[in-house]
Amino acid sequence: MRALRVLIAKPGLDGHDRGAKVIARALRDAGMEVIYTGLRQTPEMVAEAALQEDVDAVGLSILSGAHLALTPRVLELMRANGQGDVPVFVGGIIPEDDATALRELGVAAVFGPGTPMADVVAAVRAAADQVGAG
Repeated sequence: MRALRVLIAKPGLDGHDRGAKVIARALRDAGMEVIYTGLRQTPEMVAEAALQEDVDAVGLSILSGAHLALTPRVLELMRANGQGDVPVFVGGIIPEDDATALRELGVAAVFGPGTPMADVVAAVRAAADQVGAG
C-alpha cells in the first residue's frame, strides 16, 4: 500500500504559511507524502499541481478571508481536470456559516485554529479511504 499523496496549498494573497507548514509536517509524520506549493498560488496553479502530482487529497490554507471566492474555483478546476473525487480540505479562520457553505460545495472538512493534528490526520485518511486512495 503506497503512502497517501497530499497537496498543501496557499491560494490567494495570504502570506502567512506557518499553519500550512505545521499541517504538512503532521501529515508527513503520519506517513503521508506531502507536496507544499508555497505562497500566493492561484486556483489554477493549485488545480494544475493537484493534477500533475496525482494527489489523493488537497488541503487549502486560507487566512485572508477569501475562502468563499478561492475554494469554489479550485473545486471547479479540479472537477474540470477529472479530479472531482479528490477530497479537498480547507483550514483557516473561517466563520461557521462559511464552513457550512464550503462543506455544501463539496469540501470534505474545514479546520479552524487549534484543531488537533490527530483530527486532521484522521480526516484526511478517512476521506482518502472513502475514494479508494492509498
